[in-house]
Amino acid sequence: MIDLRLIREHPDLVRREIAKLNTTAPIDEILALDAKRRDLLQEVEALKAQRNAASKEISKQQDQAAREARIAEMRAVGERIGLLDAEVRAVDERLNQLILEVPNLPHADVPVGKDETENVVVRTVGTPRAFDFEPRPHWELGTSLGIIDFERGVKISGSRFYVLKGDGARLQRALIAYMIDLHVQQHGYTEVYPPYLVRRECLVGTGQLPKFAENLYLDAEDDLWLIPTAEVPVTNLHREEIIEPGTLPLYYVAYTACFRREKMAAGKDTRGIKRGHQFDKVEMVKIVEPETSDAELDSLLAAAEDVCTGLGIPHRVVQMCTGDLSFTAAMKYDVELWAPGVREWLEVSSCSNFRDFQSRRAGMRYRRSAGARPEYPHTLNGSGLGLPRVLIAVLENYQQADGTVVIPEVLRPYMGGQEAIRGGNA
Repeated sequence: MIDLRLIREHPDLVRREIAKLNTTAPIDEILALDAKRRDLLQEVEALKAQRNAASKEISKQQDQAAREARIAEMRAVGERIGLLDAEVRAVDERLNQLILEVPNLPHADVPVGKDETENVVVRTVGTPRAFDFEPRPHWELGTSLGIIDFERGVKISGSRFYVLKGDGARLQRALIAYMIDLHVQQHGYTEVYPPYLVRRECLVGTGQLPKFAENLYLDAEDDLWLIPTAEVPVTNLHREEIIEPGTLPLYYVAYTACFRREKMAAGKDTRGIKRGHQFDKVEMVKIVEPETSDAELDSLLAAAEDVCTGLGIPHRVVQMCTGDLSFTAAMKYDVELWAPGVREWLEVSSCSNFRDFQSRRAGMRYRRSAGARPEYPHTLNGSGLGLPRVLIAVLENYQQADGTVVIPEVLRPYMGGQEAIRGGNA
């Protein structure tokens, strides 16, 4: 969440920044409730001061009738204080709900634009392969090689589910292991294996709740939610903590399955494995000191790009304009891999700097030095990378005219030295 003081002291600035996001937020209601809360608290404090002064008077009062009258008067004051305290709690609850609906404000360096059509391609790395045959989409390759089974996925779980078999499952596992090893061994991340079910407050902390509840899976009996991304449990490792001096920066990487209803994507990408309710992803999370977060975003993005470069697949980096930023991000870059079979750039990573937006929501703070006042750190995250789109890109870029798929060299050690997928996995 953004700082309530910022809304109170600079409401016009906040309104202008939110307008750049092409969205709205209940700023007027927040300001009205904040003013009401401060008026109530002022009245409560005045009444408590009055009661405290009266208590001293009563203890010195010799006249019994006057004493009892004063006690009755203070009893009424106490009842009034009780009513006001209840009203303050109600205002606090509503105020907190409304602040959770306010998006993060964009970084000053984010280009202003109305929607995704005004995003900026920062760079393109690598040249798409020139095929001497018509490249096939992954759903044809996967079916003919016997490594993707769409019919049985639908039979088991319904639309937007599939089954990876044989070398398909093995290739996915190899990609995950390669990416985790790269980030741990070369980029300095600590591997984490978190729970896939989290408490409601964890999703509030990272910004998925309350706004995106309809896209999440919930176990209503225990109020546990299936994670839409490892960002949620990993960022919340330090929720409601004060991180000790000298601890930051913290770099975490995690592989998890992810679960999303994809309601916002109804009717899109219905063929193949590009968009599903369950998918695998390797996620990088950073918790850093505020003045370093811009540089940390650059290194996070570089780590995601390293995976693309290692796989030998052309990629590009796209900066999101204000109209296409997520609810939580102050600045965001997408990394996209070229997929020649479907003829499109596939987003495989979103690298975001949230500044103190998530740490405020999660009650996460740190001390710069022993005894220093706790401050909110900045959090960042980015896919490193997201599957199955990386799997799509590998299959489509490394396909051969005879229908086989060459395995990228960096993945061969994870597949026992195997050099190609030739089928026969049914």
